[in-house]
Amino acid sequence: MLKKACHMLSFLLLTLVLFGCASSNQEDEVVSEDAPSGDLAPLEKKTTVVIAEDGAASGAGFYIAEEKGYFDDYNIDIKFTTFANSDDMLPALAAGEVDIAGGVSTASFFNAIAQGIDVKIIADKGHYYDGNSYFSFVIREDLQEEIKDYSDLKGKRIAVSSRNAVDDYIFQRMLEHAGLTEDDVEFVLMSDFGNMLAAMGNKSIDAALQIEPLITQGESQNLHVRFGDATDFAPDAQIAMVLGSPSFIEEETDVSLRFMAAYLKGVRDYNDAFLYDEGLDEVIDIMTKHTALKDPGVWKKVGVTGLDPNGEMFVDDIKKQFEMYDANDAIRGDVDFDHAIDTSMTEKAIEVIGRYER
Repeated sequence: MLKKACHMLSFLLLTLVLFGCASSNQEDEVVSEDAPSGDLAPLEKKTTVVIAEDGAASGAGFYIAEEKGYFDDYNIDIKFTTFANSDDMLPALAAGEVDIAGGVSTASFFNAIAQGIDVKIIADKGHYYDGNSYFSFVIREDLQEEIKDYSDLKGKRIAVSSRNAVDDYIFQRMLEHAGLTEDDVEFVLMSDFGNMLAAMGNKSIDAALQIEPLITQGESQNLHVRFGDATDFAPDAQIAMVLGSPSFIEEETDVSLRFMAAYLKGVRDYNDAFLYDEGLDEVIDIMTKHTALKDPGVWKKVGVTGLDPNGEMFVDDIKKQFEMYDANDAIRGDVDFDHAIDTSMTEKAIEVIGRYER
């Protein structure tokens, strides 16, 4: 009898363990068309998500999702905050004081990760659109007959805004494409893009790696012209990334999943507007509200930031940028990219809202 009771107890314990494991592994997010979002139910309690964003155009997905109510559908309240520099922002992100931020590839960014600042690279926040890049080379207008090809930049003074950052990486890719080395040109470090316009005007530089809307502004002032397009030599460049706090991505999964779903919906509206002219005026109104470019007419002329509607990044390119900085002896330590890059929440959001296909 005692033996039978022991067997029964063992069976009950095994059942409880198996049931518990099954329950913990079950997907507790149910998609329902009856939810305000048309997919996931809103959070039971309104939750604030803090985003470090300074009004950059690459934050379009955040702005559009907020203005069109996609975050509201999930009972998420967005709070934007700014930091003077990434050196202050990254520790706050790692500590969970900020949930989401935008980041660009620099040696200092990778050094922070190598030295123990734990942040997650989770989604795309800036790449090139083929043939109309928002971050590309320009040449002085009076040099158009002299500079016909990238190789013609030999001996020219070229302004670039930073060293051992994505700007430098794009510059080096251009030189490689042109069959040139840095010794063949004169590198001019000019951290302020606005100063590049003045330098074009006084002819102290011949070319520059410039950004919108200053590319369009310089063209309208007859200071420079676009020179080719950055997709000529760097079509798969990852310019900026969405960064996440580890605690937000790994622990607050009910919130981060909904956040990412709303963000991608905003990005999709952005793509519909600028690539397919669907809802363009509405999206431009949102962009003029949240960014420094306040002229709707200029928004229809500029090359806009590429934002992937499925959040996908050029991961191999991120690694290539790191390798360049490392080759320049600008990296102190190593980065475990399998740990630093975490696209799991983005992939789960795609499972919920479906892939964007056009």
